[in-house]
Amino acid sequence: MRKLSVLLLTLIIAVIASACGAAAPENNAAGSGSPAPEAAKAPVEQSFKHELGETKIKGVPSKVVVFDFGALDTLDRLGVEVLGVPQANIPSYLSKYKDAKYKNAGSLTEPDFEKISAMSPDLIIISGRQSKAYEELSKIAPTLYVALDTKNYMTSFENNTKTLAKIFGKEAAAEQELAKVNATVKAVKEKASASGKQALIILSNGGKVSAYGAGSRFGLIHDVLGFTPVDKSIEVTTHGQSISFEYIAEKNPDYLFVVDRDAVVGGQSNAKQTIENDLVKNTKAFKDGHIVYLDPNFWYLSGGGLISVEGMVKEVEASLK
Repeated sequence: MRKLSVLLLTLIIAVIASACGAAAPENNAAGSGSPAPEAAKAPVEQSFKHELGETKIKGVPSKVVVFDFGALDTLDRLGVEVLGVPQANIPSYLSKYKDAKYKNAGSLTEPDFEKISAMSPDLIIISGRQSKAYEELSKIAPTLYVALDTKNYMTSFENNTKTLAKIFGKEAAAEQELAKVNATVKAVKEKASASGKQALIILSNGGKVSAYGAGSRFGLIHDVLGFTPVDKSIEVTTHGQSISFEYIAEKNPDYLFVVDRDAVVGGQSNAKQTIENDLVKNTKAFKDGHIVYLDPNFWYLSGGGLISVEGMVKEVEASLK
């Protein structure tokens, strides 16, 4: 009986020793100073609500088609690569996206669904000009709507920037960029408000002019940067309120800010010749050298991006010097 007990004890010890020996390599690997690698995690799905619906994005998109130039310049500043863009009307400051390495996704108002589908994107980013195509684009890939709310310009701009940063894991970089823009905005607003100057914003298009006031697509100058509107009753519409040169002479603004649509759509700049006629030459803006021709690449084609908003604010800042 005693011999049997000794034999059983010997077998038990042998089994334990064998088990410890088998576990040793794993323990040595983990005990070398580095923890054992974790199992691969499934892609995290994020959900973003917007004016046209809700977009669910799984993981970090690697094949991105961008129609909104403000979003494109934000991604460019954050170092995020894209796959396709509408190449016909690319702003000059984003001209690198005309290169053949980027695929042409159609035009600003007419996405090429067939070409986009062939790209097999995992994210499409659009804004107002493509809003009618949202449902069709959503059938191809998750489609995110990032149109700018001009009545709440800076809040909308910051929210869009933070959304894009969150999607691509660029939150820290985005916060730094936003801090720089906000610091410049604050300085410009203080100076413009202290000046007490009144301003009028106009769009020049094919020899005709239209006015934009507070809350409009160009209302940043009034709403955010502190210039007093020379006319507080300007109708807020996408295409602006049609006006005459007699109107400009009558309102007699201290500053006249001009966006030349022809320069980026027709390819020819005629604004100076159109605007600086005998009537306008009698205004304080002309006499004081305060007719400011804004860059239409920023103000008309894009806007709402880290690069464009920074450029827009600095243009207004330069006019105050």
